[in-house]
Amino acid sequence: MYRLLIRPILFQFDPEKVHHFTFSLIRFLHKIPLVGSLINSYYEVKSPKLEREVFGLKFKNPVGLAAGFDKDAKLYQELSNFGFGFIEIGTLTPKPQDGNPKKRLFRLQEDSAIINRMGFNNGGVEEAIIRLKKNKGVLIGGNIGKNKVTPNEEAVNDYVICFEALFDYVDYFVVNVSSPNTPNLRELQEKEPLKALLNTLQNLNNSKGNPKPILLKIAPDLTNEQLLDIIEIVNETKIAGVIATNTTISRDGLSSENKSEMGGLSGKPLTNRSTEVIRFLSEKSNKSFPIIGVGGIHSAKDALEKLEAGASLIQLYTGFIYEGPKLIKEINTMLLKKN
Repeated sequence: MYRLLIRPILFQFDPEKVHHFTFSLIRFLHKIPLVGSLINSYYEVKSPKLEREVFGLKFKNPVGLAAGFDKDAKLYQELSNFGFGFIEIGTLTPKPQDGNPKKRLFRLQEDSAIINRMGFNNGGVEEAIIRLKKNKGVLIGGNIGKNKVTPNEEAVNDYVICFEALFDYVDYFVVNVSSPNTPNLRELQEKEPLKALLNTLQNLNNSKGNPKPILLKIAPDLTNEQLLDIIEIVNETKIAGVIATNTTISRDGLSSENKSEMGGLSGKPLTNRSTEVIRFLSEKSNKSFPIIGVGGIHSAKDALEKLEAGASLIQLYTGFIYEGPKLIKEINTMLLKKN
């Protein structure tokens, strides 16, 4: 029903406005008694065979929602009813910021893709915490970044602020230095600044009584040499793992009208490259750390390819928008049949 009826209507309107409308609709429906339970009973596939233990955390299934969809932790409880095993909120920054000027979100329907140049628009970490305090059992990842006005040489301070503030309210952390939509942010992926940032966070983490897993989210545009550096950095800093991958700045093979828009590209054009990155990291590291695979998952087959390439868990974003919540059920049902 979603693909045949709902999506064609929603896709007639501005994508950012549709996002806010959809959030309001889901929130409204969940206020009706029993609706949340009905949604959950239809979409969630429950089985011990789907459970995964990764970096010390127990996931009820391996299909998560990627960061960027519920930036401000406004709907994580309701979204979990669609069958997700975990929800990643953010990217959050220390101070609220509006992000880049609108229009900043574009559908590429012929390519089953999206270009965004949102620019870490969020209400700030403290506002998100108010909502996270109401969490009822959803496994939450906290994706953290720096404010646009913070120079790179002071970026570590922004990550530390977010880490300290969120520590008691998320199950794992994601260090986002790979968004193409904050000026110069990707420079922090270079070996020395990245090592310094991760060591600072890991030292802070280890000073806690119950350290949390810290993951690094990387761009799909890194060279093999840079990916080898990532493996070295992960092993040296002893962070928990990697999320592969963020959006791409590549525009190869696109046919849609909006293909020349600036920003990060997600969706089907990223499917093969993100899987290549996952396989490279997994093989070259001898599977020495877990990988969360994300990028162009629009079918159960796409999900399986990521897992077979070496991902321990997967995340959806653009595929969720194009295919609807049934995609989560299709993936988990397929994985259950393969067990």
